[in-house]
Amino acid sequence: MIRKIAITLLALAGLNQAANAVDIIAYTPPFEANKQATNIQYQPLEKASQPWKLCAVYPHLKDSYWLSVNYGMVEHAKKLGIELKVLEAGGYPNLDKQQSQLADCRTWNADAIILGTVDSLAYDNMLTKLTDDIPVFATINYLDTSNKDSHDNVIARVGVDWYQMGYQTGKFLAKRHPKGSGMINVAMLPGPQKRGGTKPVVQGFYDATENSDINIVTTMWADHSKELQRNLIQQLLATDQQFDYVVGGAVAAEVAISELRANHLNNETQILSTYLSHGVYRGLLRGKILFAPTDKMAQQAMLSVDQAVRYLEGKPLKKDLAPILALLTPDNLDSDAIAESLSPAEFRPVFHVEAP
Repeated sequence: MIRKIAITLLALAGLNQAANAVDIIAYTPPFEANKQATNIQYQPLEKASQPWKLCAVYPHLKDSYWLSVNYGMVEHAKKLGIELKVLEAGGYPNLDKQQSQLADCRTWNADAIILGTVDSLAYDNMLTKLTDDIPVFATINYLDTSNKDSHDNVIARVGVDWYQMGYQTGKFLAKRHPKGSGMINVAMLPGPQKRGGTKPVVQGFYDATENSDINIVTTMWADHSKELQRNLIQQLLATDQQFDYVVGGAVAAEVAISELRANHLNNETQILSTYLSHGVYRGLLRGKILFAPTDKMAQQAMLSVDQAVRYLEGKPLKKDLAPILALLTPDNLDSDAIAESLSPAEFRPVFHVEAP
């Protein structure tokens, strides 16, 4: 109960900060490979000039990461006085469903669409067909805009380079096990193999640990569901291989806590997560998880809503934004970073916000 109250208070504190300028990164020129990062103070809007209709499309709401995204969007929509419709595809494999949901946004006569894509290349030369002339705002997951159709339709984006999430996780572990310190074995469970940001995460981890004594024994892929990730952990533990660390997405890290304990391995195998969730936060508090970076998903969600409304109202718009990553350990649980990341413990998915 105390932990639930703590998460609630931190999240509400994050909302109170939303009226003030927040420290983030702006990239110029936007979307370009050679873009330059500049730390800025961003001032969110206080109120929309009219009740715009925003349609947000997520890959899923199966873990608390996207629940926190939902929270950030819902609260900023309420604050601005706009209407928000939320659709979720049910998982990264469900590209056809997400494409049909974009068409649903068009039928709903959305003024703007916020898209958390299931695949960075899923909408090459397709957005005009699906969304007509509705402006699209990419959020969280990278959406390729190199083809003309996407370039013309995607107005702005918010998101981190997921390579850095993997790199920072690997860097943390590489410092613990530098070259010559003795080889240790790592099992990776990053998430779905062909969707989301898992491939950049894995590449970042590989690059950060290349000159260390870290031996990546296996990489096992599955969608971000507790059932699928639990199956992978159980398969892993059924082998004769000794693992010193499990490194995975938040769902895998959460499941690993209980599975390692059930197999009396919690003192032998340690856990790192490549991103933050409520369960990972609790694991960090209890010292069951050693490390997790956070890309401040509730803050990102707020920024995406803010970008869309700024564009619709013809106000100054930063087109390529990212949060400043926070690196969390049991000894360093930055309260501001938690507030900018997680929804309150009592928050449940909201699929429609009515304008006042």
